[in-house]
Amino acid sequence: RSGTPARHWCTRSGNFASRLLILDEPTATLTSREIGRLFELIRDVRASGVTVIYVSHHLNEIFELCDAVTVLRNGRRIASVPIRATSPPEIVHLMVGHELEVALAAGRTATQQSLRPAALQVRDLRFRGNPHGVSFELHYGEILGLAGLVGSGRTETLRAIFGADPRDGGEIYRNGECVVFNRPRDAVKHGVCLLTENRKEEGLVLPMPVRINVTLTDLARVSKAGVLNGPLERDIAQGSVAELDMRIASLDQAALDLSGGNQQKLVMAKWLFRNAEVLMLDEPTRGIDVGAKAEIHELLRRLAEAGKAILVVSSEVPELVALCDRILVLLRGRLASEVKRDEFSESRILSLACGESGGNDGISSRD
Repeated sequence: RSGTPARHWCTRSGNFASRLLILDEPTATLTSREIGRLFELIRDVRASGVTVIYVSHHLNEIFELCDAVTVLRNGRRIASVPIRATSPPEIVHLMVGHELEVALAAGRTATQQSLRPAALQVRDLRFRGNPHGVSFELHYGEILGLAGLVGSGRTETLRAIFGADPRDGGEIYRNGECVVFNRPRDAVKHGVCLLTENRKEEGLVLPMPVRINVTLTDLARVSKAGVLNGPLERDIAQGSVAELDMRIASLDQAALDLSGGNQQKLVMAKWLFRNAEVLMLDEPTRGIDVGAKAEIHELLRRLAEAGKAILVVSSEVPELVALCDRILVLLRGRLASEVKRDEFSESRILSLACGESGGNDGISSRD
């Protein structure tokens, strides 16, 4: 069971002579109920005199459990402060090293979005035996969220649009023209890209250097008569690194050696090099620290302001609420509801995602 290892070690530390317990992302695979039980065990262990080092991407966990917080950046200790003497925004600032744009999508009104043309229209999309057709529009300059429980069809919707998985029916329109994406390359030719939830296996060529990963989606642009133009490739890659503020040792550094946040930026860089106009992202900040998460959000907002059409799947409701202009809620493969920004509420979105079940084990309300 997912929560067993963390609970097991907490129990062992309490029963034996352990003086130090180190927990590294212990809630990554836990449900809300399991997290609550784990926190009780951690408090019991601490009360018995055991010192706990708690590593987490989730600031709300740090502020709920910890007495002090140490911030690391690029392998160096930046600050150590009592938890009562700081705040989440200050911690994010320390992690990133500069002030972030904190304006939410509220600055882009629903009226402004509706006046822009539709970049992508999906009509009665059906996939993997799902009889319920999904229909929606995504506009230029918009960040549209897809919420739902595990198994609701969020990821399947993106993969069916992209041509990564077969679909059973429905139509896709790109700039008002009906298109057929039988394979991912068909979608890419029409300016539609997908950043999958598994960037390491499906987003990057990990042993290859940064410069090659950036340009791999369109080698013709950096080649002539089949011969790679090395200086041009490096210039383009360096521009992408600067634009997306990637922290790398060099352009020759292997993608495998980058942090999770920089790997995600690298995946985005390769699609932006391909001039993608529609970006579909599945769990774009999973497995990255809170500072990199804030930077990814800032980057997505900038891309939307520049006119890109962005479709985001996330199991974290606060992420969708902070990022999106509209949120579509999927329930068992069907579109249950559309929620506009002025109607956003974490509890409402969770309720819609749960339908009549009343539970929320598959979708998280954590920061």
